[in-house]
Amino acid sequence: MSHSLKSFASDNNAPVHDAVFQAMLESNRGDAIGYGDDIHTMAAEKHFKEIFGKDARVFFMLTGTGANAAGLSHITRPYHAIVCSDKAHMENDECGAPEKITGCKLIRLPSEDGKIKPSQILPHLDSIGFQHHSQPKVVSVTQATELGTVYRPEEISEIAHFTREHDLYLHMDGARLANAAASLDLSLSEISGKAGVDLLSFGGTKNGAMAAEALIFFNQDLADGFEYTRKQSMQLMSKMRYISAQFNALFSGGLWLENARKANRMAKMLAERIEDIPSITITQQVETNGVFAMMPRAAIEKLRRRYFFYTWDARKNEVRLMTSYNTTEHDIDGFVEAIRESLRK
Repeated sequence: MSHSLKSFASDNNAPVHDAVFQAMLESNRGDAIGYGDDIHTMAAEKHFKEIFGKDARVFFMLTGTGANAAGLSHITRPYHAIVCSDKAHMENDECGAPEKITGCKLIRLPSEDGKIKPSQILPHLDSIGFQHHSQPKVVSVTQATELGTVYRPEEISEIAHFTREHDLYLHMDGARLANAAASLDLSLSEISGKAGVDLLSFGGTKNGAMAAEALIFFNQDLADGFEYTRKQSMQLMSKMRYISAQFNALFSGGLWLENARKANRMAKMLAERIEDIPSITITQQVETNGVFAMMPRAAIEKLRRRYFFYTWDARKNEVRLMTSYNTTEHDIDGFVEAIRESLRK
């Protein structure tokens, strides 16, 4: 990809926010005790407890895939199964890491909007107690989903009630939890821990950080011994202060919310400006920072010469267009004009 091409492919492609970079630079002074026993990590842990509750246990991680795989491996045995949407990141974009690290089978539930319901999970519990089948133990939901949609708190609570009733755990992949909270105008806690989630993989990387992920245990009993699992999973950062400094920058003045709102707003703007263009069909409700749309294949090929984005479903000529905190109205104007030009014969 040419460096001159503007990316609408992923919020991962956005640069690190200046304030986050500055916080890392400021933490880069003098010696600091490694592996998390430093003042920056203590400050970050305090931020997390203020946001998610004083009883939350937080562990900083290197990657989102690592957080998912390590966290799930800690609360399961290899004969267990993990239930998730067929659109989940762990199913489609983690190279089998959760299965390799946990040894568990992933049970994929079909979903048109990326969300799953208890009624879909129930039939898979018939295998519980039958020694020839993997035993369902965890339900994993993604907030916001890979399709940019969001679970309302009542939807999460319904699943949480179901998992407790059936002795299951509820895990949430929150790589874009900030975008979901901004969309719903609710706190990060209201759509995760307070709604009944046991274990949260929380992402900062897609929200303006360089590499900042965390695993949060709301069920304290599950957190016992995780420091050893994190080490075995190669997710323990020796110079932890650089991860912690990023979270301090995101949380100190509400930067996480500002970034998420900006990304969401740009996606809404993009959707509004293309929804009436002939030959384009928006396929998902635009609730966070992703726009999914079908357009003619020839137009996609022309547009790719000027902009970087991904095809989501080649069979339907469906593309995924992602915005970030760094997307501007000028970027949207240029992209929409390029879309119109690509559709002209």
